[in-house]
Amino acid sequence: MGDTLEFNDIHTEVKGSWNDGRLRFSKQSVVYKSHKTGKVDSIPAPELSAAQWRRVCLGHGIKLATSTGLVYRYDGFKDTDFDKISSFFKTNYKVELAERDMCVKGWNWGTAKFTGSLLSFDVNDSPVFEVPLTSVSQCATGKNEVTVEFHQNDDAEVSLMEVRFYVPPNTGDDGSDPVEAFAQNVLSKADVIQATGDAVCVFKELQCLTPRGRYDIRIYPSFLHLHGKTFDYKIPYTTVLRLFLLPHKDQRQMFFVISLDPPIKQGQTRYHFLILLFSKDEDLSLALNMSEDEVAKRYEGKLSKNMSGPLYEIVSRVMKALVNRKITVPGNFQGHSGSQCITCAYKASSGLLYPLERGFIYVHKPPVHLRFEEISCVNFARGTTTTRSFDFEIETKQNNQYTFSNIEREEYGKLFDFVNAKKLNIKNRGFKEGMKGAEGYSDSDEDQHDAYLERMKEEGKIREEGDGSDESEGDSDESFNPGEEDDDVPEEYDSNASVSESEEDGDSEDEGKKKKPEKKPKKVVKEKKERKPRKEKKVKDAGAPKRPMSAYMLWLNGNRERIKSENPGISVTEISKKAGEMWKQLGKDRKEEWDKKAEEAKRQYEKAMKEYRESGGGAAAAAASNTKEKKKKGGKVEAKRKSGGEKEKKKEGGNESFKSKEFISSEESSSESDHDRGSKRKASDEEEEEEAASTPASSEEESGSD
Repeated sequence: MGDTLEFNDIHTEVKGSWNDGRLRFSKQSVVYKSHKTGKVDSIPAPELSAAQWRRVCLGHGIKLATSTGLVYRYDGFKDTDFDKISSFFKTNYKVELAERDMCVKGWNWGTAKFTGSLLSFDVNDSPVFEVPLTSVSQCATGKNEVTVEFHQNDDAEVSLMEVRFYVPPNTGDDGSDPVEAFAQNVLSKADVIQATGDAVCVFKELQCLTPRGRYDIRIYPSFLHLHGKTFDYKIPYTTVLRLFLLPHKDQRQMFFVISLDPPIKQGQTRYHFLILLFSKDEDLSLALNMSEDEVAKRYEGKLSKNMSGPLYEIVSRVMKALVNRKITVPGNFQGHSGSQCITCAYKASSGLLYPLERGFIYVHKPPVHLRFEEISCVNFARGTTTTRSFDFEIETKQNNQYTFSNIEREEYGKLFDFVNAKKLNIKNRGFKEGMKGAEGYSDSDEDQHDAYLERMKEEGKIREEGDGSDESEGDSDESFNPGEEDDDVPEEYDSNASVSESEEDGDSEDEGKKKKPEKKPKKVVKEKKERKPRKEKKVKDAGAPKRPMSAYMLWLNGNRERIKSENPGISVTEISKKAGEMWKQLGKDRKEEWDKKAEEAKRQYEKAMKEYRESGGGAAAAAASNTKEKKKKGGKVEAKRKSGGEKEKKKEGGNESFKSKEFISSEESSSESDHDRGSKRKASDEEEEEEAASTPASSEEESGSD
């Protein structure tokens, strides 16, 4: 047998909720580490006084008692583990692992026994149930009964609120009240905060970020009291998990973070972290409310009666001594700006991310602490709004994802090296190693194809080309747009306007009808941007043979009903997921069998396709698609011609106030105003009508004279 025994998936009860973890028996100690909180319980081997093996709801469990009065219970063992654990205890701890059965008679009348911090209710010397007194929040007494109330746990689906014990009246001669004696035994070990005596020290008006406000902090030997204008909080030191001292990025302030489990409550809000903000320039002189001998005896040199220095150092020093936990500070990480943190955003709030030696912590809203051992993988993602930033994604083993966004591009190299040195699993390792430099980050498509970026670029090009082509088509179109075409018509201020014949001939208007030679329109040539031809949609040939299925699809069709029968009520998506897992676990020989079936189906498909093409099937489908396309194009051309004819009609007899370029006469001189030109056009039209009316009369006079 080795020097250690290790067991995974071992559960322990914490305030009504089961927490799983890892238990290790070694020669020196018994160590249990919770997977949820990372908290470590260590029992030195010399302190073990008794051990029991018993049948519980989660298999088998071990109950360990220490010489200091503490009791530890661990469940989740198998029946086969008894022999090796028993022999290990005999060899290394010199303790007999005794088997003890629980009473399952269902009786509610028995004997209450107090053993250390455990209340055991026994029937015929067999325990019915046990109550850890550390879970008790209050104890009230009545005439002949005692009511025990418990702390609520948010993680527990069902919580036990209270238990009432009936205590019969005492018939002895000692005169003691059995109800009060029962209550005192409970309260002596219960987690009930009683503010008796003076505080060890008081810190006035400290700035607290979570919960927000300014609080007076009173330090008591067993708990911490936050006194604010609106709310008061009492925090037992047993609920403190970790302490952090973090420098702000501006190097002028310090964060002091206290991690709590269970959290403090304010209505329905839970605060898992207590965050204090200090200025480095603020100093304090503090005198503890204890004698020097008392301080030296209780805190063993960790504190002194009179202390002075920066405020954050005094507070952290006092908390470390009273809570008896180490203070975590940032490690060797140094960002681009020289600070030990990274500016980023989490859930639309800006904050600071601190890479620590054993995890990450984000402050301050909402605070997040992630240990490396609970991280499944990390991912470096491209920023969604700009290429000058990136996102850092962390996925935990419980499938929770945390995204820290808007991190400056310059921080990438330092953060990647840190994550790589900690041997964390990086999802897109190859992609990001190519992006390590600043130039590589801005043009990373050479290392790996980024489908999203390519699609965005392509859509941008098409949009730009579409805008350009619309402009060029609008300029060359002959539709009725007088406001847009006025710029191309020669006006009086236009130096290129031609001189009319009416000015050259003087008063020759009376001699006959004026000749109006057509002026060639001014041509404006603009380059058209060529549009990319659209891809023709393939027409599906309904008569063609169906494509063969892959080996996986053949296997799935053959096993779908079996999966349904083995998993009643399973959905379609869950069938696909389950089938994928089963296919991965399928042996190589079985897969080869389905591969052969897929190859045979492929050969039959190729043979059927060849016969189909020889019979003219594919050519007929292609001809049908070409005919359909020609009809479609012909309809477009005809519609265009029709619209062009309508435009010409509009130009000839439409609006009198408008003339297109083809009908601008050269006689309209640059010296004429718009009003004169309009009147001239009207006068010339009247003369034409008069000449037409007078022509028959003049011809008759001439014939008569002859």
